[in-house]
Amino acid sequence: MSITIASFDGADRTAVDEAYRIGSAANDADLPDFPPSCRRRFDALFHTPMPGTRSLWALARLDGVPAGYLQLDLPQLDNTDNATVELLVHPELRRRGVGRALHEYGVRLLREHGRKRAVGMAVSALPGGPARSVAGDAFAAATGAQPALAEVRRRLDVSKIDRVALRAALAEARPRAEGYQSVCWQGPTPQEYVADVAYLDGRLLMDAPMGDVQWEPEQVDAERIRGNDRALDARGRRRYHLGMRHEESGRLVAWTLLDVGASADWHAYQQITIVDPAHRGHRLGLIAKAENLHHLLTHEPAVRVIDTWNAASNSYMVAINEQLGFRPVDSWTDWQLTL
Repeated sequence: MSITIASFDGADRTAVDEAYRIGSAANDADLPDFPPSCRRRFDALFHTPMPGTRSLWALARLDGVPAGYLQLDLPQLDNTDNATVELLVHPELRRRGVGRALHEYGVRLLREHGRKRAVGMAVSALPGGPARSVAGDAFAAATGAQPALAEVRRRLDVSKIDRVALRAALAEARPRAEGYQSVCWQGPTPQEYVADVAYLDGRLLMDAPMGDVQWEPEQVDAERIRGNDRALDARGRRRYHLGMRHEESGRLVAWTLLDVGASADWHAYQQITIVDPAHRGHRLGLIAKAENLHHLLTHEPAVRVIDTWNAASNSYMVAINEQLGFRPVDSWTDWQLTL
C-alpha cells in the first residue's frame, strides 16, 4: 500500500470535495445521532475563517484513493504556541497507517510553524450510553498525547421538556434577579451590546474549567466579535442570543447562545453561557438559558434536539442543564500533545 499526503487550500476544489466526503462518511459512521455534515459550513472554513485563525490542511491518499484529512488551526492573536487538530480517516480505510502518516505530517507542520502543543478531541461511550469506538482515544494515546480535560455531551429532547417544572424554577429564580432585565436578539450582535459581549466572551477561558489544557484566555474585542459574526453567517448558522442587562449600570452581564445549522433544522447547539463573576448568585444563568430556549423554539419549531458540552467538573453549569432536561449521551476527551 502506498500513502501519499499533500497540503491543500480552498483553491483546490477537488481536494476540498474529497475532504468533505471523508468527513461526512466519518460523521455518519462515528456519530450517527449527529446531523449530517454541512457542506456550507465546510466550504466556509476555507473562504471565511474565524478571525485570528490560520488553517493548514492536508489530504492523504491510499493507493491514489482519498483516505483521510488533517486540519490544523493555528491561533494568530493569542495562544501562538498552540494549535487545534482534527484528523479523520474514511471508515472503510482505517487501520492501514493513514492516521499515523497524517499525524507525522502534522507534527512536522506544527514544528515548522513554531507550535509547542496541539489539542484535539475524541469521543467515547458512557456507561449505558450509545456505543462509541475506542479508536480515537487509543490513537491519541499512541501518539503520546495526554488526556487533559474530560467533557460530557448532553442532549435535550424537546418533546420531553417538563414545562411545568421549568416554569416553577423560573418563578423561584426571578425574584433573585431583581434589577436585571433580559434582552434577546438574532444573528449579529447589536452595536449597543458588542463591547459587553466581547468582555464576556473573553472571560470564557478564565472561568470555565480547563483541566490540564494549556490555553490562555483569548483577547476578544469588538472587531473580533464582528469577525465571528461574519464567519458564522458564512456557515449559515442561525443564532439566538439572550443577555441579562444590569439595569443600574446598563451593562450586559450574562449571555447565552443557541444556534441552528444550515442543513438540519431539527438540531441545535447550546453554545456559550457565561455570567460576569461580579453578578453571580442571582440565577442569571438559569434564567438566560431557559428564556433563550423559549426564544429559539418560538422561531425554530422544527428543532427536536439540542446538544451541549460541559467539562465534567463544571458542576454549576451541569446542574442548570440537567434542570432544563439535558441528559448525558457520550464522553469527550481533550487530548493534548506536547511537541
